[in-house]
Formats: sequence, C-alpha cells, structure tokens
Amino acid sequence: MKKGSENMWQDILKYFQTDMNSYLQAIGQHLEISLISLFAAAIIGIPFGILATKNKIWYQWITTWFNTFRIVPSLAVLIMLIPIVGTGVKPAMIALVLLGIPPILLNTALAFNTIPEFMIETSMAMGMSNIQGFWKVKVPLAAPLILTGIKTAMVEIIASATLAAYIGGGGVGNIIFTGLGLNRADLLIIGGVTVAILSMLANVTMLGLEKHLFRYKYINSNI
Repeated sequence: MKKGSENMWQDILKYFQTDMNSYLQAIGQHLEISLISLFAAAIIGIPFGILATKNKIWYQWITTWFNTFRIVPSLAVLIMLIPIVGTGVKPAMIALVLLGIPPILLNTALAFNTIPEFMIETSMAMGMSNIQGFWKVKVPLAAPLILTGIKTAMVEIIASATLAAYIGGGGVGNIIFTGLGLNRADLLIIGGVTVAILSMLANVTMLGLEKHLFRYKYINSNI
C-alpha cells in the first residue's frame, strides 16, 4: 500500500515535470469558460431580477420557477442540452450560463425586494428623482446581496465547468475524465485538487469584494 502511494506521488510529480504546459492551458481554459459564463449570467440575471420586483405576480412566478430549476443537477442540465445545442465549448458555456443565472437572479430580486420602504421615501423627500434614487440608494443597498449571488454562481460555475468537459467543454475536467478513463489516480487527484483550489480562490476573491461593499449594507435587525 505504501509502495502504491509512493508511485502515485511519483506519477503526480512526473506529470508536472512533463505536462506543465498542458496543465496551465487546462486551467486557463477552465477560467476563461467560467468567467465568460459568469459575466453572461450576471448580464441576464441582474436585469431580470430587478424586473421581477416590479410586479408581485412576476416576483412569485420567477422566484418559484428559478428556485425549482436550481434543484436540477448540473450534469442533468448539460446532458439535456446536448440534443439542442450539440457538444463543444459553446454549448458547454450555454449550459454554465443557465446554471449561473438562478442564484444571481434570485439574490438580485431578494435584494431589491427587501429594501426598506422608508429609505426610498427618504430619498424622494430629499428631492431625488427615480433614477437618482435607484443608483444612489437602491443599488448600494442591494449590492452586497447581489454580490453574494454572483459569488455563489461563480463557485457553482467553476465546479460545473469540470462536468462541461463531458460534452467537450475542455478545461480541468479533461484531466479528471482522462484519469477516469485510464484509471489513473494521479490525474484524478491533480484535477480534483485544482478545481477545489480554483473554487476556494474564487470564493476568497468574492468575499473580499463583498467585504468592501458591506459598508453599504443596511442591517434592519429591529424593524
């Protein structure tokens, strides 16, 4: 057992010595797919989250539908999209965007829907227009919760981008699926640890941004 463990660590070391360029390329592709998908999900999720708060029926319908959608496993979404969009990088990104929209949209809707009414009334009493009130009052108050949604989506997308390799999306997932196909524990460990590190780095980065914006957050603990 000890000898097998030693051989595995030797295989891991050998991989980094001989395939470092491929490894870095896989990380780069993984991050590229993830960040582009996150950006697209935010571009779609934030506006629709704001629109959902304009009407109670829309809010209930949209939040219920997207909460239900979040229950669907990532791999199931990827597989269901194969007959529609095929395989490759672009279809994988479409699937990742669909996976990233719900947490961003739901948090955005919740953020704007829970802004205290007196804060809005106060801004109007100060002579702010609706547009000024939106950018100077609503957006700063909603920003931390929206960022939390983006953080959740980012971690989910980075993790799910691993599964995207199943339909030709590339990235670190290729290392993992190659390890599964060849029954190589070293590749499984390299791929799994890499995805875990990328997810943790993304989480720490977003926590830093969230902390920066936290000073705007209104804590309504007594009302």
